[in-house]
Amino acid sequence: MNTSLIGFLLSFFIALSSALYFHSGEREEKCIIEDIPSDTLITGNYKVQQWDRHQEMFFESAPGLGMYVTIRTPMKELLLSKLYGPQGTFSFTSHSAGEHTICLQSNSTRLVSFAGSKLRIHLDVRVGEHFLDEAIAQAKDKVNEINIRLGHQIEQILHIAKEQSYHREREEHFRMTSEETNINILWWALTQTLILISVGVWQIKSLKDFFIAKKLV
Repeated sequence: MNTSLIGFLLSFFIALSSALYFHSGEREEKCIIEDIPSDTLITGNYKVQQWDRHQEMFFESAPGLGMYVTIRTPMKELLLSKLYGPQGTFSFTSHSAGEHTICLQSNSTRLVSFAGSKLRIHLDVRVGEHFLDEAIAQAKDKVNEINIRLGHQIEQILHIAKEQSYHREREEHFRMTSEETNINILWWALTQTLILISVGVWQIKSLKDFFIAKKLV
């Protein structure tokens, strides 16, 4: 029972991915941000469809259409910049933890304009995932297949542990930032209070000196 439950949970985590689609115009760059731990493999699959304004539907894009894939690190350093076809797969390994920017942009205005100036880009980003199916297909016997599956599950467990550690670090950083902000707000409130008290005392003293000078008291 416990083994089945663990297997189900592992399958659930393995299946997690960021799949979406978005529309793009001529030479328009579209970007997404992925918060990724350090030393983590990221694999992205995309497929581009074009809009036919006559048939009012999307169809598979022409072979001449390409997509520039650009990936930048949290420090805005260029990690990957490459031209792919209308359908492709890209992968990279993060060297530092943080928000990585993944951008896609078409390389042609003529094809997009002919199709109706509209693209639909399907993007599937997988974090910390290896190609298990291909490895299993190359396995020669059942023992190797079980070993491959077991090794893959161990990798996924290590990846999940790394994700949890990364989120704990971010949570600790945010907590420290919040505490520092609260302390700064407290000191600012105390400073404002002291300034108001000082101004009030000064005004009372000034009024008293004025009354004494005018011999009103």
